[in-house]
Amino acid sequence: MAAASTLLTSCAVNEPRPGDDVGGFEGIVVGAGSSAQQAAQEAWTVGFQNENPRATVEYDPTGSGAGRDIFIAGGSSFAGSDRAFTVEELESESFAACTEGSNIIELPAYISPIAIAFTLEGIDTLQLRPDTIARIFTGEITRWNDPAIVADNPGVSLPDQVITPIHRSDDSGVTENFTEYLAAAASEAWPYEPSGEWPLEGEAAQGTSGVVSALTNSSGAIGYIDASRAGDLGVVSVGVGGQFVPYSSEAAAAIIDASPVGEHRTEGDLAVEIDRTSTAPGVYPIVLVSYLIACDDYLDESDAELVRAYFAHAISDEGQQQAADAAGSAPISPTLAERAASAVALID
Repeated sequence: MAAASTLLTSCAVNEPRPGDDVGGFEGIVVGAGSSAQQAAQEAWTVGFQNENPRATVEYDPTGSGAGRDIFIAGGSSFAGSDRAFTVEELESESFAACTEGSNIIELPAYISPIAIAFTLEGIDTLQLRPDTIARIFTGEITRWNDPAIVADNPGVSLPDQVITPIHRSDDSGVTENFTEYLAAAASEAWPYEPSGEWPLEGEAAQGTSGVVSALTNSSGAIGYIDASRAGDLGVVSVGVGGQFVPYSSEAAAAIIDASPVGEHRTEGDLAVEIDRTSTAPGVYPIVLVSYLIACDDYLDESDAELVRAYFAHAISDEGQQQAADAAGSAPISPTLAERAASAVALID
């Protein structure tokens, strides 16, 4: 955690609650976690800087797994995570920044499709069904002109070239969401349990930036990344029912609105259960829901004040638009925003 602290970059942030004086927040609050949230976190902090020059939020995009561990240990006052804590984890963990018996706030504040990106000369888009995607990443399909890929892409001239699947080397919420999709939608083609740790050997890279770099510097490679980082890479439209759906923020937001909050969650814990097998028109099922995580009762009152204000900005219309502009994320719906605001109000 000491090493992680040295990596933190600071930006003055925070937004007043109703009735507070503009610019009235002071102090430093530390967060760590999701690298997928990095661009959104930067946008949110810039949004706060103009309003509260004496308040600072430091966020280290160390990865979701590390961010959760740092938060548990008390090395940060909030976490960003590409998955929520499980009910079992919440029952067994003690969070050092929280008072004894405190519940956890989990806000689905950053919603983004996960792009399946690739590099093939002269090809910008491909169509792939769930079982084809799974067989590529297990290594069963090894060449780009495999009959299964050809069948999904009539009229596309596919090269007789080796496929190099690239996965995350770190414990990653993006990996957790991607493997959850494969386990639900690809059936027997993906025999592994969802996990933040990739279950197979092969080419690996650290963090979102590492996978993007590996793809950019390769030919014939394929990987899964936060869609906001796809850039000029080729991207896959995935099979949903009888159609192929490209990623978009609208398609990502649509599947979240159709997904329920998980069972056995407390009032401020808005962890959703995503329906990965939906066949609704225009729904993109490989979606990352990244959470802002906090205590609902802090040991340190100043931490509570700053986290509450920062989270309120992140879920506001302004904050969601800032994230959308910076990272291509999908703004949360008005219904979800209202529920999230009620959760934020619990932070004390």
